[in-house]
Amino acid sequence: MSDEKVQIGPGAQTRRALLAGAGAVGAAVVLSACGGDDDTDSGSAPTSGGPGATGPGDTPGSSSALALTTDIPVGGGAVYASKGVVITQPEAGTFKGFDPICTHQRCPVSNVDGGTINCTCHNSKFSITDGSVKQGPATKPLAAKEITVDGDRISLA
Repeated sequence: MSDEKVQIGPGAQTRRALLAGAGAVGAAVVLSACGGDDDTDSGSAPTSGGPGATGPGDTPGSSSALALTTDIPVGGGAVYASKGVVITQPEAGTFKGFDPICTHQRCPVSNVDGGTINCTCHNSKFSITDGSVKQGPATKPLAAKEITVDGDRISLA
């Protein structure tokens, strides 16, 4: 007797079909248990300080400071994705802020390196001085963000 031909009544399923259906239901239950309602910040991007780095400006007691001036290298910068800003220092003592979202397809920029703010989704590069496009496919500059420097602390304006 074959699995394919055993029928219990009118319109009955084969044992193989019933077992496959039960397996599919079990898999759906397991997969739905893997999902969660956590509202974690999945929009953060690696920074020039390493994965998940946000800089010493996020220490307790300095909630308004994004970073310290010493965190931002001259000719470079850092991405603070969770704070919604990229901070650069194109020349000593001059700090600039930019939106951390690439203007090409809205990917978060990933790092500041080689004098540019870099989006690794499609390799767009932006100037650390004014956010202008240095290499496409992006065609629009990064939007400027107002920042203030008070002593050694950098904050959003």
